[in-house]
Amino acid sequence: MDGSSSTLTEGKRKPVVIITIGMAGAGKSTFVQRINSYLHSLDPPSPPYILNLDPAVTHVPFDPNIDIRDTVNYKEVMKQYNLGPNGGILTALNLFTTKLDQVLDLVEKRAETVDYVILDTPGQIEIFTWSASGAIITDAVASSFPTVVAYIIDTPRTTAPATFMSNMLYACSILYKTKLPFILVFNKTDVQPHDFAVEWMQDFEAFQMALNSHSGTTDSEGEPTYMNSLMNSMSLVLDEFYKHLKAVGVSSMTGAGVKEFFEAVEASRTEYEKEYLPELQRARASRDKSLQAVKEESMTRFMKDLSIDRERNPNAALRDRWRPEDEDDDEDPDVNIVDRSEEPWPGQYIDVTRSRKGDSESVNWPRPS
Repeated sequence: MDGSSSTLTEGKRKPVVIITIGMAGAGKSTFVQRINSYLHSLDPPSPPYILNLDPAVTHVPFDPNIDIRDTVNYKEVMKQYNLGPNGGILTALNLFTTKLDQVLDLVEKRAETVDYVILDTPGQIEIFTWSASGAIITDAVASSFPTVVAYIIDTPRTTAPATFMSNMLYACSILYKTKLPFILVFNKTDVQPHDFAVEWMQDFEAFQMALNSHSGTTDSEGEPTYMNSLMNSMSLVLDEFYKHLKAVGVSSMTGAGVKEFFEAVEASRTEYEKEYLPELQRARASRDKSLQAVKEESMTRFMKDLSIDRERNPNAALRDRWRPEDEDDDEDPDVNIVDRSEEPWPGQYIDVTRSRKGDSESVNWPRPS
């Protein structure tokens, strides 16, 4: 992808929303910074619109345009609701979702000036993928913009066939839950090339050989263990699943593979418009129709109950009147969503290779070996 291909055609193309999902430690935030750096380096630059949805993170190597931490105090949520870390993150995300209409309004305002909207999700993958708030956010953005799910995989930790299979099963479940274009991003390829993973996805026999050569696949009598048989069976099931996936290798440290990632994103945009959008529209129309039926039924019951109550208590109905003097003139105490990009601020663009925790320049963070 070159710089010209990422620009909006006549100002009418909507930006692509990239939802980054992955296990803890897979490198989601560093990946977001790297693609942010890449988009800034294009000629002309194409800065993305970034949303940080992790309320518990203390430092991110980029400055998000919308940050959940500006709206919800994660530690205060834990204290007020007597929750643990995961419960606090989940509740904070639920509270943030109540302001989702404001978030979408802010994104809509920038839709004509950005090519990509990037969502950095919490490190605890299940909090976003299996929670009601995660589903609401995903459905809302997918109904408004072309949306792609980028599933970030820690490549060095998937060299074992069992771990690789676990990642693929999780990816499969997320794909069928979100029903959105899906890209497997094998991260940290500077530490471990992802060729083995691509080969296992494309060649069933290659995975079988790797599985059989791995220690612990046979019992004391030389027969395949239960786990070995299970992974053999699952690899056959997932063979069809692999055919509909895009997989790219990326190094968030060096930037290798980022260009190929955006090529996959652009291909997914076309896939979204042709296959996914019509299905999303049908599902939304069906959901709206069901909701309208529920509302009408509820209103009918309410009016019936109200008429019965008025017949039985005519004097009570006269006393139940609105009085202007009872109105509360206090301002709305709710906290509104903050768009940090309304005014530029120092440090808006950070190079991940020079990032430091806080302002201390004396700390040198070692590269993983």
